[in-house]
Amino acid sequence: MQKGVVDFITLGCSKNLVDAERVMRMLEASDWRCVHDPEEPKGEICVINTCGFIGDAKEESINMILQMAERKKKGKLRKLIVMGCLSERYRAELEAELPEVDSYYGKFDFMGMVEELTSRSSQPSCPSRPGYERHLTTPKHYAYLKISEGCNRMCSYCAIPLITGRHTSRPKEEILNEVRWLVSQGVKELNVIAQDLSSYGLDLEHRHMLPELIDEMAQIEGAEWIRLHYAYPTDFPEELLDVMAKHDNVCKYLDIALQHCTDHMLNLMRRHITRTEQDALLKKIRERVPGICIRTTLLVGHPGETEADFEEMKTWVREMRFERMGCFAYSDEEGTYANKHYQDDVPQEVKDARVEELMAIQQEISGELMAQKTGTIQRVIIDRKDGDYWIGRTQYDSPEVDCEVLITVSGEQLPVIGDFYKVKITKAEEFDLYGEII
Repeated sequence: MQKGVVDFITLGCSKNLVDAERVMRMLEASDWRCVHDPEEPKGEICVINTCGFIGDAKEESINMILQMAERKKKGKLRKLIVMGCLSERYRAELEAELPEVDSYYGKFDFMGMVEELTSRSSQPSCPSRPGYERHLTTPKHYAYLKISEGCNRMCSYCAIPLITGRHTSRPKEEILNEVRWLVSQGVKELNVIAQDLSSYGLDLEHRHMLPELIDEMAQIEGAEWIRLHYAYPTDFPEELLDVMAKHDNVCKYLDIALQHCTDHMLNLMRRHITRTEQDALLKKIRERVPGICIRTTLLVGHPGETEADFEEMKTWVREMRFERMGCFAYSDEEGTYANKHYQDDVPQEVKDARVEELMAIQQEISGELMAQKTGTIQRVIIDRKDGDYWIGRTQYDSPEVDCEVLITVSGEQLPVIGDFYKVKITKAEEFDLYGEII
């Protein structure tokens, strides 16, 4: 007999989403009905999975808690639960400031929430439902696959190690079993995620295990696309490049956050790499995996960043011609090395202007690179229909953050969401392609 409805609201990154999916699956095993990110919350219980990475994310999480607390005050909600990064880091403060919340859980003790709502032991669920099974909230053809938690890098600006702790890799066989389960559920595209892919396995066997993990994953029948997110440039496992070149189903795509390019800033950021080493790695990646799409993230306005640093980064971005690039302004996060040892000396308006200027350069580069796709044939997976277009992605595009292919269909035979098609690209814009199925 169903106990009731639990609304889950997940904020922040895809790693958070995986945690929410695990909890939802366990609650459903105890006869709760779980709804994810409802447009109109109707459940008697609401679980907010928070983000605590930077100021804007923390503000979004607090606002959502206040919104749901008001709903509870009006009698539309029986219980409000908060979990995730924000409550992992600021639980005591939240309990004092927001007593309207019934329970707080962090990133690693959410089994206690399962126990609270099911009156069961906080041991993993029955053997027929292994811990890697989840309530998938993504479209059925793709899913996120978290292979590790935490980070040992301790970059000056980053609060993530303060929230998630030291890097901890999941056992390889457990991950491979999860891939087999995901494929059995109809998942074709596996987006591999971690805070630091490059360190996978170092805590298990004191060696880089990512290349062999991806190699074995690629041999699992049904895993049609494997995409890699959030590699770290320092001590990068170069054997991975051979695996990427070897397997057609390992997408020629690598998300590797570089953050900056000048030796001055890389040192202040505690990145443990030089401009020369970083550039050499990028050259090696492109040589050993021809046609690869590199996505990176850059950070401007870090304490100590001068106009000369920024001008050099602008020149570097033009030289590197990244296929995908995001840019963020520095956020002074308490407890980080930068917060303790540096002065936040770049005015906010300067930070914002630098973000805008860098992204304008990238928009021009992206437009030129995308124009080169016109007339080519691309393998595209269909994600959804939106107005007059069917929306898909190439292997060079991660869900929700990258470019899309807008496809027009003539005739009565319509595409199937989740299937692959050959698409001829007929038009290109800075961040989108247009095409026709052939």
